[in-house]
Amino acid sequence: MKIAVGVDHGGFPLKDTVIDVLQSLGHSVLDLGTYSTESVDYPDFAAAVGRAVVSGEADRGIVICGSGVGACVAANKLHGVRACVCHDTYSAGQGVEHDDMNVLCLGARIIGPALATELVQAFVNATFQRDERFVRRLNKVLDLEEEGA
Repeated sequence: MKIAVGVDHGGFPLKDTVIDVLQSLGHSVLDLGTYSTESVDYPDFAAAVGRAVVSGEADRGIVICGSGVGACVAANKLHGVRACVCHDTYSAGQGVEHDDMNVLCLGARIIGPALATELVQAFVNATFQRDERFVRRLNKVLDLEEEGA
Protein backbone atom coordinates (compact mmCIF):
# COMPACT_ATOMS: atom_id res chain seq x y z
CA MET A 1 0.00 0.00 0.00
CA LYS A 2 0.95 3.60 -0.39
CA ILE A 3 0.47 5.54 2.84
CA ALA A 4 0.43 9.34 2.98
CA VAL A 5 1.98 10.75 6.16
CA GLY A 6 1.60 14.31 7.34
CA VAL A 7 2.58 15.88 10.64
CA ASP A 8 2.65 19.29 12.24
CA HIS A 9 5.39 20.44 14.61
CA GLY A 10 3.71 18.61 17.52
CA GLY A 11 3.68 15.37 15.57
CA PHE A 12 7.16 15.72 14.17
CA PRO A 13 8.86 13.65 16.93
CA LEU A 14 6.96 10.51 15.79
CA LYS A 15 7.27 11.06 12.05
CA ASP A 16 10.47 9.09 11.44
CA THR A 17 9.23 6.22 13.62
CA VAL A 18 5.99 5.96 11.66
CA ILE A 19 7.73 6.16 8.28
CA ASP A 20 10.31 3.54 9.34
CA VAL A 21 7.56 1.15 10.48
CA LEU A 22 5.62 1.57 7.25
CA GLN A 23 8.69 0.98 5.11
CA SER A 24 9.76 -2.04 7.18
CA LEU A 25 6.33 -3.55 6.47
CA GLY A 26 6.85 -3.07 2.74
CA HIS A 27 4.64 -0.04 2.23
CA SER A 28 5.61 3.02 0.24
CA VAL A 29 5.32 6.39 1.95
CA LEU A 30 4.19 9.71 0.57
CA ASP A 31 5.83 12.18 2.97
CA LEU A 32 3.72 15.35 3.00
CA GLY A 33 5.65 17.19 5.71
CA THR A 34 6.36 18.98 7.89
CA TYR A 35 10.11 18.67 7.79
CA SER A 36 11.13 20.40 11.04
CA THR A 37 9.89 21.38 14.49
CA GLU A 38 9.10 24.91 13.32
CA SER A 39 5.53 25.83 14.24
CA VAL A 40 3.04 25.10 11.45
CA ASP A 41 -0.73 24.68 11.18
CA TYR A 42 -2.10 21.13 11.51
CA PRO A 43 -5.05 21.67 9.10
CA ASP A 44 -2.62 22.10 6.21
CA PHE A 45 -1.10 18.65 6.75
CA ALA A 46 -4.37 16.92 7.57
CA ALA A 47 -5.82 18.32 4.35
CA ALA A 48 -2.81 17.22 2.30
CA VAL A 49 -3.09 13.66 3.62
CA GLY A 50 -6.87 13.59 3.20
CA ARG A 51 -6.66 14.86 -0.36
CA ALA A 52 -4.05 12.24 -1.22
CA VAL A 53 -6.33 9.49 0.10
CA VAL A 54 -9.49 10.81 -1.56
CA SER A 55 -7.75 11.28 -4.91
CA GLY A 56 -6.29 7.76 -4.83
CA GLU A 57 -2.72 9.03 -4.73
CA ALA A 58 -2.47 7.13 -1.43
CA ASP A 59 -4.41 4.11 -0.21
CA ARG A 60 -4.53 5.35 3.38
CA GLY A 61 -3.14 8.15 5.47
CA ILE A 62 -1.62 8.89 8.84
CA VAL A 63 -1.73 12.34 10.40
CA ILE A 64 0.10 13.24 13.60
CA CYS A 65 -0.25 16.35 15.70
CA GLY A 66 0.18 16.95 19.43
CA SER A 67 -3.03 15.26 20.58
CA GLY A 68 -4.32 13.81 17.32
CA VAL A 69 -7.62 15.62 17.83
CA GLY A 70 -7.09 18.73 15.71
CA ALA A 71 -5.71 16.74 12.81
CA CYS A 72 -8.67 14.36 13.06
CA VAL A 73 -11.22 17.16 13.05
CA ALA A 74 -9.55 18.79 10.05
CA ALA A 75 -9.14 15.56 8.06
CA ASN A 76 -12.79 14.64 8.56
CA LYS A 77 -13.88 17.86 6.85
CA LEU A 78 -12.83 16.34 3.53
CA HIS A 79 -15.46 14.40 1.63
CA GLY A 80 -14.42 10.75 1.59
CA VAL A 81 -12.13 10.81 4.61
CA ARG A 82 -12.91 8.62 7.59
CA ALA A 83 -10.31 9.66 10.14
CA CYS A 84 -10.09 8.53 13.75
CA VAL A 85 -7.82 9.24 16.68
CA CYS A 86 -6.59 5.88 17.94
CA HIS A 87 -4.35 5.44 20.92
CA ASP A 88 -5.11 1.73 21.41
CA THR A 89 -4.42 -1.12 19.02
CA TYR A 90 -7.95 -2.51 19.08
CA SER A 91 -9.42 0.71 17.70
CA ALA A 92 -6.63 1.14 15.14
CA GLY A 93 -7.45 -2.23 13.59
CA GLN A 94 -11.18 -2.38 14.26
CA GLY A 95 -11.66 1.08 12.81
CA VAL A 96 -10.54 -0.28 9.46
CA GLU A 97 -12.25 -3.66 9.79
CA HIS A 98 -15.70 -2.39 10.80
CA ASP A 99 -15.79 1.27 9.73
CA ASP A 100 -13.46 1.43 6.72
CA MET A 101 -11.32 4.06 8.44
CA ASN A 102 -8.83 5.39 5.92
CA VAL A 103 -6.86 7.93 7.99
CA LEU A 104 -5.23 7.18 11.33
CA CYS A 105 -4.67 10.17 13.61
CA LEU A 106 -2.09 10.01 16.38
CA GLY A 107 -1.04 12.34 19.18
CA ALA A 108 2.72 12.54 19.61
CA ARG A 109 2.28 14.21 23.01
CA ILE A 110 0.04 11.33 24.12
CA ILE A 111 1.87 8.22 22.92
CA GLY A 112 5.48 7.22 22.42
CA PRO A 113 7.34 5.41 19.65
CA ALA A 114 6.63 1.87 20.88
CA LEU A 115 2.87 2.35 20.95
CA ALA A 116 2.94 4.32 17.68
CA THR A 117 4.65 1.31 16.09
CA GLU A 118 1.92 -1.04 17.29
CA LEU A 119 -0.86 1.32 16.20
CA VAL A 120 0.57 1.72 12.70
CA GLN A 121 0.95 -2.05 12.37
CA ALA A 122 -2.66 -2.63 13.48
CA PHE A 123 -3.91 0.04 11.05
CA VAL A 124 -2.09 -1.14 7.94
CA ASN A 125 -2.59 -4.85 8.62
CA ALA A 126 -6.36 -4.51 8.90
CA THR A 127 -8.80 -4.76 6.00
CA PHE A 128 -12.42 -3.75 5.80
CA GLN A 129 -14.62 -6.75 6.55
CA ARG A 130 -17.40 -6.70 4.00
CA ASP A 131 -19.96 -8.37 6.27
CA GLU A 132 -23.46 -7.17 5.45
CA ARG A 133 -23.79 -5.28 8.74
CA PHE A 134 -20.54 -3.36 8.23
CA VAL A 135 -21.40 -2.46 4.64
CA ARG A 136 -24.89 -1.35 5.71
CA ARG A 137 -23.45 0.85 8.46
CA LEU A 138 -20.79 2.31 6.18
CA ASN A 139 -23.46 3.15 3.59
CA LYS A 140 -25.38 5.02 6.29
CA VAL A 141 -22.23 6.97 7.14
CA LEU A 142 -21.72 7.76 3.45
CA ASP A 143 -25.34 8.92 3.23
CA LEU A 144 -24.73 11.28 6.14
CA GLU A 145 -21.65 12.60 4.36
CA GLU A 146 -23.69 13.30 1.24
CA GLU A 147 -26.41 14.96 3.31
CA GLY A 148 -23.84 17.34 4.81
CA ALA A 149 -22.07 18.09 1.52
